[in-house]
Amino acid sequence: MPDAGPNRIADPSAAVVLPVYNEASTVGSVLDAVRAVFGGPVVVVDDGSTDGTSEVLALRADVHALRHATNLGYGRSLADGFAAALGSGAEAVVTMDCDGQHEPGHIPGFLDALAGCDIVSGSRYLEASRELGSAPASRQEVNRRVTAMINRVTGWALTDAFCGFKAYRASALRRMHLVEPGYAMPLELWAEAFRHGLRVVELPVERIYFDGDRSFGLDLDDPDHRLGYYVRVWENALERGV
Repeated sequence: MPDAGPNRIADPSAAVVLPVYNEASTVGSVLDAVRAVFGGPVVVVDDGSTDGTSEVLALRADVHALRHATNLGYGRSLADGFAAALGSGAEAVVTMDCDGQHEPGHIPGFLDALAGCDIVSGSRYLEASRELGSAPASRQEVNRRVTAMINRVTGWALTDAFCGFKAYRASALRRMHLVEPGYAMPLELWAEAFRHGLRVVELPVERIYFDGDRSFGLDLDDPDHRLGYYVRVWENALERGV
């Protein structure tokens, strides 16, 4: 692992986890940007990529790379990344995507904000969130409806249910039972956080979009199917905690 420069956090008690799937074109530059601000452990979970992502990661001596032989899903990748980070002794875990749509410069601020809560969640829809590119209208609508559904049950005031840029206390992760392997894992996470009375704070992050054609896989590109899937996972997770 490289030595931390003057502007980097070098905290072995924190770790950054990045799920990756077919992102050979961006993974190297994203990891370089992470390393510019963070000198602690970085765990990359390659979810069965077929585009050369694994070859890019093999050249990185500054990250711990895990690889799924086949594509197991976004939720499973995060769960495996959490397990690796906690197993290494991390007391705080930051998650972010590796497609260039999250700004690693926020990592220090997210870790600082954990002093007053259990989960810090990025929001692309707070007043202070800058917008770079146009978010597909169907994605915004699904996010809006799901976020409102969560707030009705929890009494929270979330503005963005799906941002993957988050920070967690290790004690919070250990309390949550996360088994959903797919894209709806955040719904299970919110249900578990509510059940355990965890404290959640949102921080503004950039709303960066440049891959409007990206597929969710299976039949989830249909907004109605995707919304139905999210609702099922949310309701099942709530019932499990009753």
